[in-house]
Amino acid sequence: MATFYQELYTPTEGRTVIQQLMNKLLVFAWREVDHQGGCLLLKDMGISLFIPPGAVALGRREQISLALVWDLSDAPSLLSKQALVSPVVACSPHGASFLKPCTLTFKHCAQNPNHVCTYSSNTALLDTKIWKPLGQPGAHTSRDECRIPISHFSLYTCVLEAPDAYDARKWLQLAVFCSPLLPGQSHLQLRVYFLNNTPCALQWAVTNEEPHAGHLRGPCQLFDFMGTRGDQYLKLKYISEGWENVDDSSCQMVPYLHIWHGKCPFRSFCFRKKAGTNEDKDNMALTNEIIVTMHTFQNGLETKYMEILRFQASEEESWAVPPPVSRSAPCNRLPPELFEQLQMLLEPSSITGNDWRRLASHLGLCGMKIRFLSCQRSPAAAVLELFEEQNGSLQELHYLMTSMERLDCASAIYVYLDGKQSQSPTPCCTPVLALKTRDNEGLELDVKL
Repeated sequence: MATFYQELYTPTEGRTVIQQLMNKLLVFAWREVDHQGGCLLLKDMGISLFIPPGAVALGRREQISLALVWDLSDAPSLLSKQALVSPVVACSPHGASFLKPCTLTFKHCAQNPNHVCTYSSNTALLDTKIWKPLGQPGAHTSRDECRIPISHFSLYTCVLEAPDAYDARKWLQLAVFCSPLLPGQSHLQLRVYFLNNTPCALQWAVTNEEPHAGHLRGPCQLFDFMGTRGDQYLKLKYISEGWENVDDSSCQMVPYLHIWHGKCPFRSFCFRKKAGTNEDKDNMALTNEIIVTMHTFQNGLETKYMEILRFQASEEESWAVPPPVSRSAPCNRLPPELFEQLQMLLEPSSITGNDWRRLASHLGLCGMKIRFLSCQRSPAAAVLELFEEQNGSLQELHYLMTSMERLDCASAIYVYLDGKQSQSPTPCCTPVLALKTRDNEGLELDVKL
């Protein structure tokens, strides 16, 4: 146990570490925080912990650890009508208290945020968990995110608890993984994961595939999973010529509770080249690629809620993993209230296209990627999240909105910046002057507005 906590509090210098400690697969980051406050981010997981200035007493230093627990045994024991819709997150050291509330933020996948209940286990990470509804005022659940003000550290998660009069539903992401199709290869296995629509669930599948050299094939597809207690079916509908299904059945089933309780299940199909194809050059050309079509649906809802999955791979494809993008700083996050306001303003489609699509174009997205974003639950939120990942500042976003002549969005950003600037005791310059100096365009904000 001492070794476990020693590893957990090993300085990571701001890096996100994935490591198995005492049979627990954890994703964690560590840093020291003083009276100036600080922030911990788990890269690609959608999880952050903000310690405000003044939360730690002057002259003191606190060692803070933020951990994502990928051990499903640590999740709450749920009833059949309850669904796990978020990760289990641990803030350590357990029981640490602060002069000001800290803010823990993570993603959820419930369709109705009003049905999300925050749970906490006031225990250490290695102790037996005792999960109870948090019942703490100030917790805010938005469209896909939960923000919890915490005064002392423990474990947290979110559970979907819809009233009997409402349909309980959550968003899944269907992720298809496969190893490379190599020349002369006779067999190929395809794996389809049924994951909560959260960043950390997809990263778990990516990590789980690494020992098998599995690669994510194409973008994940959203699926509307209903709390009807209907099992999920994956049915093979088409396989290209020259290949055949090795499995006895072309239809596989995933138990309802495995998905509803967020256990990240997957199902696989194994295909092989038909016998004799290597002797015929024409047949050999056919088997240099494989095309597969599958349907997935809940039991009893095949005609109403069905997703079509298509997979294609060829020997000529480049399966090389692109080198990681080096970033000098962690992802900048827009203030939650401003994020939601901009999302509301940019979401409605404009005849001239001067909406989220114009912003996506300014961020360098091509037409195909913009069409893909249009299939998301909230294209505007997806574009704003892309801006965050590019480490854009509020001043840059204000300039983009002004150049787009979206003065309603520019005004919302300016109101936030002006309020933030007025709180600073010794401002060196206004955001407008900083922008003016950088771009040399003589932009006068008050005249524009």
